[in-house]
Amino acid sequence: MGLLRIAAAATAALLLGVLAATPAFAGGWANTLLDPLPARVEAGPTYTVGYWVLQHGTHPYEGDLGATAIVLVAENGETLPFAGVAMAEPAHYATAVRVPREGTWKVVARQGLFADYEIGTLTVPGALQPNPLPDDPTPAGQNYWGAIRPPDAPHAGPQPAVLQPAAATTPPPSGAPTFPAWAITGVVLVAAAGAGALYVRKRRA
Repeated sequence: MGLLRIAAAATAALLLGVLAATPAFAGGWANTLLDPLPARVEAGPTYTVGYWVLQHGTHPYEGDLGATAIVLVAENGETLPFAGVAMAEPAHYATAVRVPREGTWKVVARQGLFADYEIGTLTVPGALQPNPLPDDPTPAGQNYWGAIRPPDAPHAGPQPAVLQPAAATTPPPSGAPTFPAWAITGVVLVAAAGAGALYVRKRRA
């Protein structure tokens, strides 16, 4: 019996060690950024909500993140999860959210392998008051996105270049003759020379 107890204790310690190591393997922490919401959220309508799960607040998790969701938590503790689906961009998800009644709701993100992240407080009717983002002194060092990117993500990489339109020019009227610049310059010089010669003749006369 003593050996069985020792084996059981060793097995339990091993399982606890594996469970304790899981968050470190997952990369420690992440936070979720929402795409812009309507200025006023009402009870009843369905809203499509986009969101970004960013490891260390800067970049996508490299691997199978697992299931994500946006969760509304009522003042009485009731939880309403809305499962997310992956979008085309890395770390980008979307879900359909419906607030069933007026009141104050905590908005929480379920982040797969990472711990839940409290995004902010939603007053209905009203708007979301987001919590401050955690500071991250380490840049991601790589830009993972193009024109569609997380809003206000720290260290998300440079914004894509925007092509500026060429300076506007006024084309000549349709059918009007066009002349090269050297021809116009020559005509002006000849006219000036002729005017000078005429002036000299008049002076001599």
